Amino acid sequence: MYEGGQGVPQDYATAVSWYRKAAGQGLANAQYNLGVMYEGGQGVSKDYATAASWFRQAAEQGFANAQNNLAVMYEKGQGVPQDFATAINWYRKAAEQGVPLAQNNLGVMYEKGQGVPQDFANAINWYRKAAEQGVPLAQHNLGAIYQNGQGVPQDLTIAANWYRKAAEQGVSLAQHNLGAMYHFGQGVPRDFATAANWYRMAAGQGLANAQYSLGLMYQSGLGVPRDVATAANWYRKAADQGLANAQDNLGVMYQNGHGVPRDFATAANWYRMAADQGLATAQYSLGLMYQNGLGVPRDVATAANWYRKAADQGLGTAKQALGELGSKSPGKVLTVM
Repeated sequence: MYEGGQGVPQDYATAVSWYRKAAGQGLANAQYNLGVMYEGGQGVSKDYATAASWFRQAAEQGFANAQNNLAVMYEKGQGVPQDFATAINWYRKAAEQGVPLAQNNLGVMYEKGQGVPQDFANAINWYRKAAEQGVPLAQHNLGAIYQNGQGVPQDLTIAANWYRKAAEQGVSLAQHNLGAMYHFGQGVPRDFATAANWYRMAAGQGLANAQYSLGLMYQSGLGVPRDVATAANWYRKAADQGLANAQDNLGVMYQNGHGVPRDFATAANWYRMAADQGLATAQYSLGLMYQNGLGVPRDVATAANWYRKAADQGLGTAKQALGELGSKSPGKVLTVM
């Protein structure tokens, strides 16, 4: 009651005191609740080791939620040494008691091959049990399994159905993936407006890939009125989170003055961020900036270095530019669109 503020003012410290008294008498539910308080730092200083100790005492009495929480701590190495095999053991105990989060978590371990050999069939089995209990992450994970055809025949219609269930519960990854399926007509009829709507929901939750995808829709006028300024705004949100493709596209917009004032120095800066992450198109564009002295000092050697990085990834335009640098006058200036 003190933890939830039911009938009394909310008071975590008092809640901890009562949980401790009951936990000391061996009450599993109190041991679990005390572990939760230590794990979250509510009414006590956050202490993963103490949280794990209380979870263990409750788990050993068969308390299913404590078994799941103890497994999470072993999976993450919080308060205990990281140990995937032990995590699997506790997840399984909780999952077999029907705890949906444990079922999803056990599915993840089988999908990744952590603590057990990778086994998509087992992953699907546990995901399905959790998904049918309404766990949104399990619904998303099951959608991804069907989309990729891992352990089951690829079925984009079933994938879209599971993504929708998770998306409607607010899972941003599912919202983005469902948007992409509408965008490209995979498992659902192609519908750019519906795609943009799902992208917007995920983008509004801060998902960088969705912000980038929504930027593409605005830049191209797909499902929304074409608006390059709005496109640049969404690219910036994704770029600020480090998404290389968004950084590259934002660089292009600054280079060409689309949706933002033309600014070669800012363009070069965004290209560099993406190029440093290994994006070949950004490496090529940064090479162009150095070759032409746009936003950076003109430096043919540095241009060649960036072209080479992109060419090594197979980018044809970079190979061509690198060849031209070697065969023509260093005074050659490439056209800027």
